[in-house]
Amino acid sequence: MHPGAWWVWALGLGIAGSRTTNPLLLGLLIVVAGYVVAVRRTDASWARSYGAFVKLGLAVLVIRLGFAVVLGSPVPGSHILVTLPELPLPHWAQGVRVGGRVTGEGVVFALYDGLRLAALLICVGAANALANPSRLLKSLPGALYEIGVAVVVALTFAPNLIADIQRLRAARRLRGRPDRGVRGLLQVGLPVLEGALERSVALAAAMEARGYGRTAAVPAAVRRTTGALTLGGLLGVCAGTYGLLTAAGGTYGLPVLLAGLAAALGGLWLGGRRSPRTRFRPDVWGVRAWLVAGSGVLVAALVILASVHSPGSAAALHPGVVPLVSPALPLWPAVAVLVGLVPAFVAPSPVRGRTGTPGTPTLSREPS
Repeated sequence: MHPGAWWVWALGLGIAGSRTTNPLLLGLLIVVAGYVVAVRRTDASWARSYGAFVKLGLAVLVIRLGFAVVLGSPVPGSHILVTLPELPLPHWAQGVRVGGRVTGEGVVFALYDGLRLAALLICVGAANALANPSRLLKSLPGALYEIGVAVVVALTFAPNLIADIQRLRAARRLRGRPDRGVRGLLQVGLPVLEGALERSVALAAAMEARGYGRTAAVPAAVRRTTGALTLGGLLGVCAGTYGLLTAAGGTYGLPVLLAGLAAALGGLWLGGRRSPRTRFRPDVWGVRAWLVAGSGVLVAALVILASVHSPGSAAALHPGVVPLVSPALPLWPAVAVLVGLVPAFVAPSPVRGRTGTPGTPTLSREPS
């Protein structure tokens, strides 16, 4: 299946998560993403990064709660949980406090806000665990090839680093050496750095062998038109996306986004003339890819419609904290989130025991 479908699906879930602070709906969104990852990811090294994103989301949630407890919250509250010693600050720091009263309303508000950010990180982690970065690089337009290589290298850095650490810790355990604590971390760090340097040298040799950076001569008018279309299209995409993610931009967000996408695609098509290259066994956007990507888009569209055109669902999507009320699970947004389970049934079953597509050259090698 085309790897871009996984990113469209994950971004759709992320957009849906950004439109709500309901912890029940965000928890359902995390469960949906986690279930799809559990049944459809492979055993490749880049697919093992999902756990790291989950831990990062939990860390963000804990840090957000810690800030609310130590630095206070802008939300007024009457339910005092604990009173911490307050640090006296100079007069020029008025409005900022360290310590003092910790209210239930402020903690709940921080919990909702941190859970939303954690859900977004988990959705990105799901895309990293399901989409093959090397195959995704092959599918990029020619104009984005150089940028795509940099992005793919950046996306595969964390999974490869985690795989190296796990491999080295397992080797140290087999030899009866400590693999935890500061001592174990220091003794693992040097081999991990050596492996990263070896992969960098191998990647540089592979890029040079493939003619990385080679461009063709095009007329100046085409270059200027390409730049104008690409820049204008990206600005339109940013403005349209901002409109879709905010309640005030629901009327202009979609038209501006579509116009920006059209202009950006035109600029990318013209820019591809500067980068002549061929694709070996290109991925086809088939029926399964359409179903996977369409499920993510449908989740985002249904949640946005519920937040804009349904007053009852809009209130349930953002439960109040002043006064404190128990969050209720809205029916239609919950059903919309469950649509995100479609990839678990229509996506091809993962192939265990290999890390790439047969016959497909890769830009890096696994550590021996």
